[in-house]
Amino acid sequence: MTIELRNVTKLYGSVRALDDISLTLEKGQFLTLLGPTGCGKTTLLRIIAGFVRPTSGAVVIDGKVINDDPPNRRQIGLLFQSYALFPHLTVEDNVSFGLRMQGLDKMLIASKVDAVLPLLGIEHLRKRYPVQLSGGQQQRTALARTLAIEPRVLLLDEPLAALDRKLKLEMQAELKKLISRLGITTICVSHDQDEALTMSDRIALLNQGRLEQLGAPLDLYDKPESSFAAGFLGSSNLIAGEALRQADDRVVFRSGAFELPLHEPNIPIPSKLTLMLRPEHLLLSEIPSAGALPGAINFVTQFGHSTQYEVALDAGPVFLVSVTRGRGVIPHSRGARVFLSPAGPSVYQIIHK
Repeated sequence: MTIELRNVTKLYGSVRALDDISLTLEKGQFLTLLGPTGCGKTTLLRIIAGFVRPTSGAVVIDGKVINDDPPNRRQIGLLFQSYALFPHLTVEDNVSFGLRMQGLDKMLIASKVDAVLPLLGIEHLRKRYPVQLSGGQQQRTALARTLAIEPRVLLLDEPLAALDRKLKLEMQAELKKLISRLGITTICVSHDQDEALTMSDRIALLNQGRLEQLGAPLDLYDKPESSFAAGFLGSSNLIAGEALRQADDRVVFRSGAFELPLHEPNIPIPSKLTLMLRPEHLLLSEIPSAGALPGAINFVTQFGHSTQYEVALDAGPVFLVSVTRGRGVIPHSRGARVFLSPAGPSVYQIIHK
C-alpha cells in the first residue's frame, strides 16, 4: 500500500500547523513522524486517518485521492497511545469489537480473532479484562484489535509512550518484527529519537509544521541537513565558525581560537558554516599527542554502557565526549586535564543551514 502526501497544508486561523508537506511511503515501509511537541506530527497523522481535513493538498493511497473518504472507508487501523480498551470487555471481546461493528458473521469473527491472538502472544489471555493485564499485554491487545480488521495502513500514535523503559525496548523489537512479517505500511508518531532510529525504515523530521528532513534513520543521524536536525536526533557538538585557507594551502575550520583541519575539496573559501561532531566520534586522553587539543573535564555522566564527559577546551568550545565503558578502560575524573581529538580525519559533518 503506497501512501503519498502532496503539498499538505493545515491552517488553524492564522496558525500554520502544517506547511506544504510532501512525501511518499512505499508498500510495507515503516515511517516515523518525528519532532518536538507542537511540530505538527499528530495533526498530520489525523489528516491521513481522516479525522482532520487538510486546508490544501492531498492524501493519496495507491494512486487514489482519499481526502473526501470518511475514516471508516479508508481501511486504516489506528493504535492510540492510551490503547482505549473497553474495561468491561474481555481481551477476546475487545479484539473482536471492530469486526462486530462491521457486521461480520460470528463464525468469521471468531476465526479472525483466533488467528490474531496467537500472533500477538495473548491467546492465553482471551478471557481476562484490561485491569488484569500488564502494560505490555494491554498494548498487545490494542494492537490485536487493530490488526483484526486487516487494515491497508497502520497508524501508531506514540504506541509505546505509556510503557516503562525496559518494556518499551522489548516492545520496539517485537512490534518492528511483527509489522515487517505482516508487510503492513505503517506510519508512527513519536518524539523519542531512539524509538525512531530503532523501528523506522524512514524518518520524516518535522519542525514548526515543515518537513525538515526525510530519509533513512542513519542518513539523518550521520548526515543532518540543518542545525535543527543535527541537534534533535542524537547528541551533537555544534560549533558555528568559518572555513579558511591557510598560508600552506590547508583548509581549516576556525571558531575563535578553536581550529580544526577540514578535508572537503569543494568548500567555498571563505564561508560561514556549522561543524557537527558526534560525542562518540571524539577521543579523550590524558597524554598529549599530535593535533590533540588541551582542555579540562567539567562534568561526568554515567550511562552504564558508556561514560559522557563534558570537556572545556582551552581554545574555548565545550564538547561532549562519549567513551564506551570496558574492563580495560580507565575512567577520567572531573577536573582532570585531558587532550581531545577527532577519531578520524572526516568524522565531522558540515552544515550550511
